[in-house]
Amino acid sequence: MPSRNPLSQLATLGEEVLGKAAHNPTASRVLQGAMQLKDRVDDLSKRVRGLEAMEKRIAQLEKRLAKLESAARRKPTSSAKKKGATKE
Repeated sequence: MPSRNPLSQLATLGEEVLGKAAHNPTASRVLQGAMQLKDRVDDLSKRVRGLEAMEKRIAQLEKRLAKLESAARRKPTSSAKKKGATKE
């Protein structure tokens, strides 16, 4: 009989443990909870990626707004020039 390598022995043992755990109601609930947790974490990570993109867009908009505000402060309005230029 050929000797089995340690990896195949470990795989066989893992399959046996999973098979026994599938018949145990407590282990089944734990496994079900772990799968739900994985799904929730996946959903949460997708939402976080969406928030990161939104934060980048907000940062870009804030920069544009700051540019517009600084440009508006530099240019005096035409009505202010006319009032100051005409003295009676």
